[in-house]
Amino acid sequence: MDDHVRLRPVAEGDLPFVERLRTDPDLSGPFLWDGWRDLRRFRRRWEEDGWLGDDTATLMVDGAPGGGGPLGVVSYRKLFTAGPVWCWSIGISLMPEVRGRGAGTRAQRLLVEYLFANTLAHRVQAETDVDNVAEQRALEKAGFTREGVIRGYAFIGGRYRDEVLYSILREEASPGAP
Repeated sequence: MDDHVRLRPVAEGDLPFVERLRTDPDLSGPFLWDGWRDLRRFRRRWEEDGWLGDDTATLMVDGAPGGGGPLGVVSYRKLFTAGPVWCWSIGISLMPEVRGRGAGTRAQRLLVEYLFANTLAHRVQAETDVDNVAEQRALEKAGFTREGVIRGYAFIGGRYRDEVLYSILREEASPGAP
């Protein structure tokens, strides 16, 4: 599955898919569903900048030609770290039927390659729930290093949750690496 994954900008026709993926608790899963929100926010954001802003963006994860349609989304946002230094924080949301088949690892690897090839960032990081073992494995397979636990970092399901912090530095990422 992982060699049939590509990233592309969100198109207007993708909005219903993204709305379902991000607002249906059965599709988002226990680690991403954060409650009912205004569905129009997706369209407003798309009309504002096509979800390709300078500080935050979302891309579609597609099955390559012959691999079939949208699989999910990846996103990135700029985080200022110290002084003028910043990094990207990335996230992913995939349809349940493609999870655990390599698509997440491949999509995150493609996103890292894209960010290092097209921005000045030196670091890309990702945070995931301490219980999301599948995502932790995907990040490690994509070349990320586990840095530690951030206590009480997310609020999901009515309680504060600990997250695991992962990162990859520019010199650690090489295009085509496993």
